[in-house]
Amino acid sequence: PKPQHAITVAVSSRALFDLVEERRIYEEQGVEKYVEYQQDNENVTLKPGPAFYFVKALEHVNARLLELYPDDEERFDIVLMTNNHAQVGVRLINSINHYGLTIERFCMTGGKSPIGYLTAYLTNLYLSADSEKVQEAIEAGIASATMFTANKDVAYSDTQLRVAFDGDAVLFSDESEQIVKEQGLDRFFEHEQLNENKPLAQGPLKGFLEDLGKLQKKFYAKNERLNCPIRTFLVTARSAASSGARVLKTLRSWGLEIDEALFLAGAPKGPVLVKIRPHIFFDDQMFHIEGAQKLGTIAAHVPYGIAQKYHKSA
Repeated sequence: PKPQHAITVAVSSRALFDLVEERRIYEEQGVEKYVEYQQDNENVTLKPGPAFYFVKALEHVNARLLELYPDDEERFDIVLMTNNHAQVGVRLINSINHYGLTIERFCMTGGKSPIGYLTAYLTNLYLSADSEKVQEAIEAGIASATMFTANKDVAYSDTQLRVAFDGDAVLFSDESEQIVKEQGLDRFFEHEQLNENKPLAQGPLKGFLEDLGKLQKKFYAKNERLNCPIRTFLVTARSAASSGARVLKTLRSWGLEIDEALFLAGAPKGPVLVKIRPHIFFDDQMFHIEGAQKLGTIAAHVPYGIAQKYHKSA
């Protein structure tokens, strides 16, 4: 599809594939040895990385969309966006072909930051294993997250893309989180109830939820609501009674639906995520990312909002 019609998801090579050993060679022996190793092993298939099953699920959605709308270009376009050198490209292509992935666009920047290209590719979501590049992309206004591998192997749905979002500082701005951090929970509850009918400002991942919603509606229009290959989840530490209404009213004001909303009132997110089994879970706090990882969820850290300041100082 043409970039202006597609939902472009840019994925780094270390997010798509497991390149831990290759990264170690690069850091310990330098770029020449790294390139040499990759060329010597270009017929050795790379193992899946943290974004692999998410990408596979995107491609399943594309296949379903093509069945229903053969002439429509509004679907996912996956771009491999990497600062790898072009000489490494053959191994990446061989691995992509081995798994039957449809990734036609490559951007290999030879050691330079790929961030400038994200804008040129009209990127809707950027996933990388490099937190500095993700931070750079967020600052450039691009929805981005740092991928973390789960600590356990979990079976993921191969018929439904499942995406879980935290609320504050992910779908919404960090306005409410600032009050929690600076003035405490009681003041936060009071603030949320006073502002229940005032929509929260948007956060960095709101646009991606919007993209998913647009595609869901295409399935609903063909009477496929019960068989929709996309399911979205809100997994928030907010409690429903004291601060949940504002979240739901904000989504309504945006014209967005979320399939399932889980208000955990401060309980750990990991056990709920085990039940959901999302292909990806977006959160702004490393505490939740680590908890999810331990129980086998592939988590993506969104470095946005006041929690980052507190994370650094901790």
